[in-house]
Formats: sequence, C-alpha cells, structure tokens
Amino acid sequence: MFNPPHTGHIELARAAVRELGLDRVLLMPVSIPPHKPAIWDPGPEHRAQMCRLASAGEPQIEVCTLELQRPGPSYTVDTLRSIHDSHPDAELTLVLGADMAVTLGSWREPGEIVGLARIAVAQREGIARAQVVDALSSLGAGEHEFLEFSPRDISSSQVRRALTSGKPIDSMVGPVLAAYIDEHELYGRRPASSAAGARS
Repeated sequence: MFNPPHTGHIELARAAVRELGLDRVLLMPVSIPPHKPAIWDPGPEHRAQMCRLASAGEPQIEVCTLELQRPGPSYTVDTLRSIHDSHPDAELTLVLGADMAVTLGSWREPGEIVGLARIAVAQREGIARAQVVDALSSLGAGEHEFLEFSPRDISSSQVRRALTSGKPIDSMVGPVLAAYIDEHELYGRRPASSAAGARS
C-alpha cells in the first residue's frame, strides 16, 4: 500500500530487478485496500506522489496509478488482468513479502493470480520458507522463487509511529520524502517551524 513508502521498499525493488532480471518494477499504490482499513491514510494521491519521490532517480522503478483509476477496492487479480490485456507478451512477476505470500489463498481469485504471474517472495522474519512453499503449492503456483535479498528491519507502521511521536524519519524514508511529509503535515506531523511557533 506504501503508507508511506520507505527505503526498504526501494531496496526490495532494486533487488527484484537485480536477482530476477526484470526490465522494470512497478510500484502500485492502492486506491482502497480490500482486506483491512488503512491506518492514518493521507489518501491515494499523496501515497502515489510519495512513491514518485521515493523512486526518483531509479530508472527501472516506476509508479503505476492503474489501481487509482478504478473505482472501489483494489484487487490484485484485476490489476494483473489489466496489465496482461494491455501487454499480452509481457512476463509478469508479482513481488510479495513472505507475510503476504502465506495469505495469498485468502485474496480474490488466488488461482488466477498465480496463473497470470510468477510469484517472487522476499523473506520476512518469523515466516519460514516452508510455510510459503506450502501456501503457494496449495494454490497450484507453477513458478515461484525466493529473493536472496535480506530486507531492512523497517515497515510503514514503524515510520508512522515515529511520525506520531515526533521522531526523525530521514533515515527511514530519505530526506526528500521526509520533507514532503512535513510540508503537507501527513500522519499528524507538524513542521518544526509550526511546532516552534505554537510553543512561543
């Protein structure tokens, strides 16, 4: 969902390009998440712009707003179908964290998802590789693989907690994105100048 995007997302996208030989990786901010309500959601347009800022200077990482253009909840199967219809010769890869991969069976039309794209899984602490294999095998996933990339211990929820507690986030999202969040007062963040003015 990228709420907000962070450096771990970009590092994973780079690893997917490097390890899987992908031509490009699309960052796909959702319009409305289908499985759970978004916490402290600044809105899809802000999330899309934050993805653009986070991926600036990365020629093989692009932001795709396809899911923002559809009304209602954003379902992965609809997105994969749309990309396949517009690019029938493209070989699609869905990159998931292991925590998401083990829940794939609960998504809309999971069998269609694994039929439309190979699954690439980024390891997550606490999720055994065997769990992922079992989950994907039960769906008949014909092709899946694990990235060797070891992700940073960072999550969007950690960034949000830092923001709401007034802690710096530059190392988690980069200075440009941190400045954008401050400028637009996202996630309850107030710019330092405003906070100083309020105390004086």
